[in-house]
Amino acid sequence: KDVNNQLKVAGLTFRRGNDFWTGPLSVIAGTGNLANGTKDFGPAEIEPDVCNEYDKFYDITRAEVDEFVSYNACVADPSCNAAVEYPNYTIPTSILNWPAHGDVSRFQDYYLAPFKDVDGDGFYNPQAGDYPWYDLNSEVDCRASRQVTLYGDFTRWWIFNDKGNVHTETQGDAIGMEIRAQAFAFATNDEINNMTFFNYELVNRSTQRLKDTYFAVWADPDIGCSDDDYVGCDVQRGVGYAYNGTNTDAGSTDPCTFPIGANPPAIGIDFFEGPYQDNDGIDNPLTTDIPTAIAMGGIPYSGLGIGYGDLTVDNERLGMKRFVYFSRGAAPSQSDPNDYTDYYNYMTGKWMDNEPFIYGGTGYPGSAGSTSIPTNYLFPGTSDPLNWGTQGVAASPADWSEATNGNNPNDRRWVQAAGPFTLEPGALNNITVLYMEKLTMVLHLTQLN
Repeated sequence: KDVNNQLKVAGLTFRRGNDFWTGPLSVIAGTGNLANGTKDFGPAEIEPDVCNEYDKFYDITRAEVDEFVSYNACVADPSCNAAVEYPNYTIPTSILNWPAHGDVSRFQDYYLAPFKDVDGDGFYNPQAGDYPWYDLNSEVDCRASRQVTLYGDFTRWWIFNDKGNVHTETQGDAIGMEIRAQAFAFATNDEINNMTFFNYELVNRSTQRLKDTYFAVWADPDIGCSDDDYVGCDVQRGVGYAYNGTNTDAGSTDPCTFPIGANPPAIGIDFFEGPYQDNDGIDNPLTTDIPTAIAMGGIPYSGLGIGYGDLTVDNERLGMKRFVYFSRGAAPSQSDPNDYTDYYNYMTGKWMDNEPFIYGGTGYPGSAGSTSIPTNYLFPGTSDPLNWGTQGVAASPADWSEATNGNNPNDRRWVQAAGPFTLEPGALNNITVLYMEKLTMVLHLTQLN
């Protein structure tokens, strides 16, 4: 919400419309000298040709950068023969064409994709040894620094915004948000090999202070056939997950060409790094005392975030503060969102008719097995023994899942959200989420039982 309490929303589900466009936004106002004349720019603007220019992914690997750095070190070392050690070496196009800088004539940010400025002149020049910035030498202390570098062994970087056109997905007013995204993965011999990470660096390019801000991840998991799924969450780990609602994935009413059959897997999304909490000048404590946590700003400090109680001031990052769901074909107030108020309701823990999500049953007030206790986490199983989701109020049953409640499986979608927090004009925040694939049913049942 802006200072006038106007709600601004950008979101995307099935691309029935579009709220996002590629490219960086202008940072400040001014008159740009363009090829076809001059143009007056205001903050948070973008031209169609800029959208087209950035309608691409920039792929890079850590191995390419490692080799580039090693090659330059060899060239600079009189005892190393680069012609022998690196025969026929050429700088990869991924390094040469790295989108390090915006177009300042269009008032874009001069610094876009992260790069290591080896010679310290502020300009990206691979010929001088500059490279896309993987933190090869562990220079960044993630406890104290908000610097975003590149991550993983393979990285895909792109930049987009919510101001390029009218919001036809949510019908919401544009925020003026610039998002610098990277998808990354690691090549390993363990479970991490089946995980994909996404980091989103979000910059408020508008001139207005944004309050009651939430970032959220939406998922439509579809474990094989789409209409026989359950969802749940692990509160202490900040994970949302989906699993088959029956032992055999076969589908029922929804056409399903390729059912998985017996022993279907599960999928999980971890709110790995939530947005930074608003600065308050203290190291917020790590505590299991809910009244104390509520008294210190209304935010529970436990496994629901990182940076708490680590002796570092104002580095706290919110964890998963909401886990809610809805279903295709459900009652109108419990189905796919239609407009910006519906999107915001799901992020803040309300059904589309403004009823709160409540503990028990299906999460809707009055459903069989439900209580009257509002909750921030639906179907936590036994992962919330301290009752963070109900603000310290003990609720029954102690083990609440779709399976234990006997819900009818359906085509579930879920939302994991973090907030509220504030974004000043020009301020940036970032989140990282982790998609875990091919989880076994054994892992899920261990959580439930």
